Amino acid sequence: MSTPSPVFVGVDVSKASLDVHVTPAGRSFSLPNDAPGCEKLLKELAPLGVSLVVMEATGRYQRRAAADLISAGIPVAVVNPRQARDFARSLGKLAKTDAIDAQVLARFAAVGHLRASEKPRENAAILDDRITRRRQVIAMLNAEGNRLAGMIDKATIRMIQKVIRLLEQQREDLDRQIAELIEADDDWRGKRELLQTVPGVGATTANGLVAELPELGKLSREQIAALVGVAPMNCDSGTMRGKRAIRGGRASVRSTLYMAAFNAMRYNNVIRAFADRLSAAGKPFKVVVTAAMRKLLIILNAILKTNTPWRNKTCAVQNAL
Repeated sequence: MSTPSPVFVGVDVSKASLDVHVTPAGRSFSLPNDAPGCEKLLKELAPLGVSLVVMEATGRYQRRAAADLISAGIPVAVVNPRQARDFARSLGKLAKTDAIDAQVLARFAAVGHLRASEKPRENAAILDDRITRRRQVIAMLNAEGNRLAGMIDKATIRMIQKVIRLLEQQREDLDRQIAELIEADDDWRGKRELLQTVPGVGATTANGLVAELPELGKLSREQIAALVGVAPMNCDSGTMRGKRAIRGGRASVRSTLYMAAFNAMRYNNVIRAFADRLSAAGKPFKVVVTAAMRKLLIILNAILKTNTPWRNKTCAVQNAL
C-alpha cells in the first residue's frame, strides 16, 4: 500500500481575496478574505491532512486566515514576501498574478525548511496595531517638526503646532494603552521586565520587541539574528571577498533595535566596550551600530531563553557575548 503524498497549500492574500493552490492535486480556487471566506477555506482544507500552508506577511490581511487555520490545528508558515519572490525567480517564474503566486507558495511549502508560525496570543493583533500606530505617529511628528522649522507665517505655524499637540497626545495615549495591554498578560509582562533589566533597553523598546518579535528567546543566536535581518551575509566568489551586508528580516524590529543599540553604546558597559573595539579597529560608524544591534539582540535572546535578568550576570548572559 503506497503512502499518500503530503499535501501543501499556498495562499496568496490580498485585502479582498484569498487565492489558494493545493499540491499535488493541482487544485486552485479563490475565496473572499472575510469571516465566511476563512470559514470556507478551513472546511476545504480540514479533510486533506495538510502538511503546511504558506502565505505571505501582508501587513494585517493574512491575520484572520492564519489564526483560523492554526487554531484548527493546520500548520501555517507566514513568510516574508521577499523570500517568496526570490523563490519564484529561482523557479523562473517572472510573471506575477495571484494564481501564480499561490502556486509558488505551495511549492515553497514543499521545500521543507519553513518553520510553522505559532498561534497568536489573545490581544496580539491589537497590540501590534497599537505599536504600528505609535510608529506612524512618531513619523508624523518628525515630519511636522521639520515643516515647522521652515515656516515664518504665524498662522501657518499655529496650525502646525496644533497638529503637533494632537499627535503628542496620541503618542501619550498609545504609550498608556500599550503598557496596559502588556501589563494584563503575565507572559508579556514578564518578558518586558526581563528585557528592561538590560541597560539601554527602555519601556518603548521592550514593548516593541514583545509585540513584534514573539520568537525572541525561542531561537538560537544565529536564527534570531537572521530573522531580524542583522546577520551579515557573505558576498564571496572564488578568490574575491566582498563586503558583508545585512538584508531582509523585519525592518520594524531593526528600527526599534537601532535606538536601543545607540543608547546601549552609551550606557551599557558590555555594548560600549564592544563598540569601542570596533571603532578602534577603524570600522565605519554604521558597521559599529549594526554590530551593536546584533550583539544586543543576542543578549536579549539569551536572557529570555534562560529567564535570567541582566543584573545577575550569570553564565547565560556571558554565553551570549
